[in-house]
Amino acid sequence: MKHSFKHLCVVGLGYIGLPTAATFAAHGLKVTGVDVNQHAVDIINQGKVHIVEPDLAALVRDVVAQGQLSAQTEPCAADAYIVAVPTPFKDDHAPDLAYIESAAKALAPYLNAGNLVILESTSPVGATEEMEAWLSAARPDLTFPQQAGEAADVLIAHCPERVLPGKVLQELISNDRIIGGMTPRCSKAAIELYRTFVKGECIETNARTAEMCKLTENSFRDVNIAFANELSIICDKLDIHVAELIQLANRHPRVNILQPGPGVGGHCIAVDPWFIVSKTPEQARLIRTAREVNDSKPHWVIDQVKIKIADYLQQHPSKTIQDIKLACYGLAFKADIDDLRESPALDISLHLFKHSGCQVVAVEPNLDLNQYHDIPLVDLIEAEQADIRVLLVKHREFKSIDFGAKAFDLVI
Repeated sequence: MKHSFKHLCVVGLGYIGLPTAATFAAHGLKVTGVDVNQHAVDIINQGKVHIVEPDLAALVRDVVAQGQLSAQTEPCAADAYIVAVPTPFKDDHAPDLAYIESAAKALAPYLNAGNLVILESTSPVGATEEMEAWLSAARPDLTFPQQAGEAADVLIAHCPERVLPGKVLQELISNDRIIGGMTPRCSKAAIELYRTFVKGECIETNARTAEMCKLTENSFRDVNIAFANELSIICDKLDIHVAELIQLANRHPRVNILQPGPGVGGHCIAVDPWFIVSKTPEQARLIRTAREVNDSKPHWVIDQVKIKIADYLQQHPSKTIQDIKLACYGLAFKADIDDLRESPALDISLHLFKHSGCQVVAVEPNLDLNQYHDIPLVDLIEAEQADIRVLLVKHREFKSIDFGAKAFDLVI
């Protein structure tokens, strides 16, 4: 499809920004990626990647070699801009828009009439309007949708991704894309841009609904995970095998219970529900409770490990707690990725390393052994020697290991 966008500037080259930039580049656009991390910029300009995502390394290598993608630490003039920076929360779970504000103020000097600015970062309701206000304050010589409506010089939209880590490149193309323009004209421009590669449907709505849609999707998933996690705790109390129970319950034609885990991590499901709670604390009671259930699950896991440690010492009275070797399998927030953000497995492992009194090591096949220093990383051979093995993340490299073969194995 021939389009009017020739040059795209993507601000934020992380787990979403870099795959997005590379995919646009592979479909014919000249893409300038921007990141404040000089190391990431240098790596990308070498045709390499600083994150783990299937097929991303080969794609970045090719588009950099072709001159379609380059990276730098400052924005530049372009036809369209995509802001894909993190949106964490503060200590009180209120959203922190500092990265979005910084990105907006950094790109504002380069804006021209006719430009499109898309906020892709998952954001609380109203964040797109705030981004527009920052741009407008920095560029009073240009008009924006909240001032001029359809006649605005600069077009603004919120277009959240909805991809699964490990399948990002595939799902960027195949999934439907929500297009939330500040005006219908903004939406039409954003649809034109995403039609560069999106094969799913581009569904038009307004910015606030688009923001809420992404938060709703992840809150729905969080509630369902909380049910599974709470069920696992109940089953432990009642001496019922939770995996068998879920398998039986899922035989019901209208029941589909998820598998429990050590908690919920990542930059979406563990964060986004709090954005709804922050805006509507009195109304979001179920969403808040689900977050609290999932946030509490790591503490329960730590208690289960402590029980294993006590059992081990009881059966080995000649040993002290300092003699016990304990291996935590997996640090990432989910299987087969290297992303540690909000990872319950990481929190559990660090707590055990600092407070259990045991000799604690971790196995994380998606990180180099010298890539993480807060806890000793070992390979599978060394981990096999541990007295207590705790399976926290079901990476593909762990599937051939017979957890349960050792008396003090713990599978979460």
